[in-house]
Amino acid sequence: MKFIKDQILKFFPTLDRMFRSIDSRQVMRTKNIRHIPAYDYRRGGKISYAEWAHVIGIFQTLMYQQLPNNQPNKIVDIGCGTGLLAIAAQPFVGEQGSFTGIDVKQNSIEFCRNQYQFPNYTFQHHQVYNEMYSAEQEKAFLPWRIETSSIDLVTAVSVWTHLREEDAMFYMKEVARILKPKGKAIITFFYMDEEYETGLPKRKDKLGKFHGSNQKTWIFEQSAYGSSHWFTPAWTTTAETAIGVDKIGMQQMLDHAELTVVAHYSGNWKERPGIYFQDVMILEKN
Repeated sequence: MKFIKDQILKFFPTLDRMFRSIDSRQVMRTKNIRHIPAYDYRRGGKISYAEWAHVIGIFQTLMYQQLPNNQPNKIVDIGCGTGLLAIAAQPFVGEQGSFTGIDVKQNSIEFCRNQYQFPNYTFQHHQVYNEMYSAEQEKAFLPWRIETSSIDLVTAVSVWTHLREEDAMFYMKEVARILKPKGKAIITFFYMDEEYETGLPKRKDKLGKFHGSNQKTWIFEQSAYGSSHWFTPAWTTTAETAIGVDKIGMQQMLDHAELTVVAHYSGNWKERPGIYFQDVMILEKN
């Protein structure tokens, strides 16, 4: 059985290319998903073609709800990876808007520049350090190369879940800086609120079923670099693999950036139904 599975996995990238070629010709009402990249380039904790299409739909809906103008809009995606939200944002940019993707990984930026060759799309390499994703780069706090008060919407999926306290505070302030007055941000978190506490028994029960092994159970019990409000699970060898923030830390960060939560969708990582795996927060510039 293992041999058969290994052989299927070996040829899966080829099967995926064949599938996407056929499937794209069947798409009738969701034109932008034809830009979903090949298997080898689907990253960010989501590899399945179906899951990419599903998550694109989730965030395309959230964008629609938060943008008063269908288009044109100026959108910035932080931690753009290989372009999941570049696809979701396409209907809202139009000919007069713009989309800017920013990432710490140079190879992701190069891929996006080749994959999404739209005239009003640009991609920037943010050359700073992150222990998980860019340990070879400079340890510095660098502002994004985006004009102040110029952006309608900032998005960041699974970015603040990999930021230590100091980075999280600095870049949340950057979100506020680049947003227009009353501009919105859609950002995901591992948010350690009352629902996190409510779901702890279920997650601890799962851990018991793993016979005490260091499985990826979402229990944030260790301080991340000595922080009082940012935490990481015991199974991480690098804190930036997964970082959660408690209610006090979240409020301190939002106050520091002068942002307000206007909507909060709890994630299904808390052992409850949710629209997405992580918590999704809609933030507004004060």
